[in-house]
Amino acid sequence: MPTIIGYHRVKDKDHWLSSRKRAEFFRPLGVTGIRTFVDPTDATRVAVLMDVPDLDAFEAAMQTPAAAAAMKHDGVDAASLVVLVEAKP
Repeated sequence: MPTIIGYHRVKDKDHWLSSRKRAEFFRPLGVTGIRTFVDPTDATRVAVLMDVPDLDAFEAAMQTPAAAAAMKHDGVDAASLVVLVEAKP
């Protein structure tokens, strides 16, 4: 199961951290191990690390109106989103 990191900017770090939307959106995809991170020098820069069982399903889900709505609810700047996939040698 690949691990991914998604990093992006948010409007309000505290709202983003406390939101349940992230889990509600990713749980049906089988995503586990969701961990959140905040840049200590810039609270608008955050990241999420998670284990994704199906990258194709994840990528498709991220293109849906539901993903856009979840990001909007969480105050995510969708244009700043970068997703990194764990590289295996």
